[in-house]
Amino acid sequence: MKTALRTLAAGLLVVCGLLGVAAAFGIAGPAGAQGTTSTTTGEPPPTTTSDATTTTTEPPPTVPEPAPPPAPAPIPFGVTVGGIRVGGLTPARAARLVETSFERPLVFLVDEDTQTTIAPRALGARPNFAKAIRRARLARPGATVPLDVAVPRERIRSYVDRLARRYDVTPRDARLELKGLRPHALPSRIGRHLRESATGLAIRKALAVNRRTPLRLSFVTTKPAVASVDFDKAIVIMRASNRLLLWNEAKLIRSFQVATGRAEYPTPLGTYEIVTKQENPWWYPPPSPWATDSKPVPPGPGNPLGTRWMGLSAPYVGIHGTPDAASIGYSASHGCIRMRIPDAEWLFAHVGLGTPVFIVAR
Repeated sequence: MKTALRTLAAGLLVVCGLLGVAAAFGIAGPAGAQGTTSTTTGEPPPTTTSDATTTTTEPPPTVPEPAPPPAPAPIPFGVTVGGIRVGGLTPARAARLVETSFERPLVFLVDEDTQTTIAPRALGARPNFAKAIRRARLARPGATVPLDVAVPRERIRSYVDRLARRYDVTPRDARLELKGLRPHALPSRIGRHLRESATGLAIRKALAVNRRTPLRLSFVTTKPAVASVDFDKAIVIMRASNRLLLWNEAKLIRSFQVATGRAEYPTPLGTYEIVTKQENPWWYPPPSPWATDSKPVPPGPGNPLGTRWMGLSAPYVGIHGTPDAASIGYSASHGCIRMRIPDAEWLFAHVGLGTPVFIVAR
């Protein structure tokens, strides 16, 4: 009996050893699992996922993009803003069109050959484009929408003043003047003065209605007092050279030696005319210190004026003869122009009242 038990125990040990060897070499056991001992329970064995295994996550839900805002409705057909047709246009395009139109410069016609321009912004004009376009969107087809424009009156007044200073013309009387020593007739000129109030009103209206038709400047004309001058004879006196020239239009007739005023009593420079003529004149003392104790001198050989006197429009100054022929060619008188007596008589016969007399420094 003991022998049989020892034999059974030895067999069990052999079986256990074989099972251990099979486990060590990865031989599947009866359950078919590799390297494990499984107990048949009728359910699949649990699955263990290691940390290194990548887990798959579901993508986030897609957010739909917002729908674009609806395009603004076009302005009703036939609508105008500031005189510009904007019907059928979008508000943005209509605003650009009106703004471009408004920025055109104002054009002023001065005369046939002269014009000037200025930009509305330079006048301080401030149009309200946004307000006009809002009104246009709500307007009925074919409506006329004004363009509200704020314009400072001071800026317009200042600009009109500049126009007047630039284009006003002072009237000029016809007269004689010298070119060198040669007299010539200067024609008259009609004057003009800008109608400033009317010009300012025209500017404000053009900006308010967005009109750029050229504006013709309006002037008040002024006629000269002397429309023409008859150029017959003219006298030129050269003070430093002590010469007198007689001209007939552009032709020199005669030249004379004369005596002019001393340094303390100079013959006055300027343009004058003969206002009186006297044969065999009396000499009367002028109101001057050098003649305080003098008495009038009747005509005759000792008369300081000789035999002829041609008084000028300069007070107490004239062209006359002199008995002191030695003074001719010098600055020797008290302001008058002395001539030899025969020369004075010849000149007296060839000039009349109103004859221009130019006294120059040379």
